[in-house]
Amino acid sequence: MKRSQQPGASLRSQERRAELIATGRKLFANTSYDALSMDDIARHAGVAKGLIYYYFRNKRGYYLAIVEDSVAELVTLAASDPELPRTERVLRTVEAYLYFAQHNEAAYRTIITGGVGFDTQVQAIRDAVRTGLVSTVAEGAYGRRDIPPIARLALLGWLSSVEWLTLEWLGHQELTLEIPRDLLVRMLRHTLNTIEEFAPECPAPPPDPHWRPFTGRADAGNPVADSPDI
Repeated sequence: MKRSQQPGASLRSQERRAELIATGRKLFANTSYDALSMDDIARHAGVAKGLIYYYFRNKRGYYLAIVEDSVAELVTLAASDPELPRTERVLRTVEAYLYFAQHNEAAYRTIITGGVGFDTQVQAIRDAVRTGLVSTVAEGAYGRRDIPPIARLALLGWLSSVEWLTLEWLGHQELTLEIPRDLLVRMLRHTLNTIEEFAPECPAPPPDPHWRPFTGRADAGNPVADSPDI
């Protein structure tokens, strides 16, 4: 058996690749794609530049791997706990989405706007995010992912609003996370009510009696873990 085929070698290769992606996520967290050279990346990672080329072929491949890793985290965060009540799952999905965007701004901007210019691979990543999030919201709202086309269309329209409202908020973070969260939740409530009008088989979930909209509290903390409103 060749060395590269040995289980231990394969596991170490996966670990090294994951380490490089983790380093890249930190480097690109608030730094544009063009601002970092491969020499900069190798120096920060403490590896020879050739190792990065070995795993990712080029800078673009490395950056796309970082974005894909970020996407996986975003969808996982948004999925929330399947044991939670439906309404609470929807609220947590919105909150987790905003929290991710706030703490992974560069990757988020790439996912939504392209980041490295129009690219079919970046577009495919964005489409996968949208599909995953729409399915997550549908499951949270209706307990299922197979919804009528009109319901999916309405949720995609709401998600487009989510994307651009979030981008605008990232440029004005004097507004706490609770403000865009509550705006988006209310917009989603209207969307779900409208879906019910057009597709009665998709009734909007009842409002959560425990949820309270934003009241001006400034110390949001870690919203995913600490928010008492959700």
